[in-house]
Amino acid sequence: MSQPPKTTRTAPTDAPESTAGARAAAQRLKMRRELAAAAMELFASKGYEATTVDEIAATAGVARRTFFRHFRSKEEAIFPDHDDTLTRAEAVLDAAPAHEHPLDTVCRGIKEVMKMYAASPAVSVERYRLTREVPTLREREIASVARYERLFTRYLLAHFDETDHHDGNDDPLLAEVAASAVVTAHNHVLRRWLRAGGQGDVEAQLDHAFGIVRKTFGTGIGAGRSLNGAPAPAAAPASVSAEGEVLVAVARTDAPLDEVMRTIEEALKNK
Repeated sequence: MSQPPKTTRTAPTDAPESTAGARAAAQRLKMRRELAAAAMELFASKGYEATTVDEIAATAGVARRTFFRHFRSKEEAIFPDHDDTLTRAEAVLDAAPAHEHPLDTVCRGIKEVMKMYAASPAVSVERYRLTREVPTLREREIASVARYERLFTRYLLAHFDETDHHDGNDDPLLAEVAASAVVTAHNHVLRRWLRAGGQGDVEAQLDHAFGIVRKTFGTGIGAGRSLNGAPAPAAAPASVSAEGEVLVAVARTDAPLDEVMRTIEEALKNK
């Protein structure tokens, strides 16, 4: 009896390609960090102006052309992680759940930047010292920060029609200002943490700062969205109804906690 022909299954090619791509990205980041470490070592010992690209490459054990495959200049080498961090922050925005307030999404996105610094406190503190001493590095840092701010501003503006200007609708203005406020709050906490030598619960400090931003801007964004061409009525931050001996509270997710608690307290007094 003849045997049925054997079928040969071919494995999907996506997985190996994905694995290979992840491995290449990890190797790329590893080399960028090694070059950055070499640059920081030389900047600290010889000074920024006296250090050459050839010396950075030699210290890292690679050729000059390898350096320029990863960085365009020696000042760029001091910030090896910003490109990857920007990509991760953008991924947070892209994967945001539909129900999440866009300002909360932005706060989660910029936490990727803090994670980058907090992953290597000693390196981050030394980099901060160098950027304070070398104006060229400081300018590079400012340029990097501006990229995050543009990303978050675009994200917030995408949720509100920038051309929809009418009385009572300040969403476009608030979106742009809020994006700047999130970045400023993050940078304030980051600088304070770096000045403390990378010590302290930086995530708790960041959450506190973001709470202030949400309280200031969160209840305003969206308040002026139009409904059938007319400005939407302002919604109360919280409402309470009594069912016998039970109070039922309903609150917006962006409502400040103190306003919610005040509404509940008033309801309890009137029972």
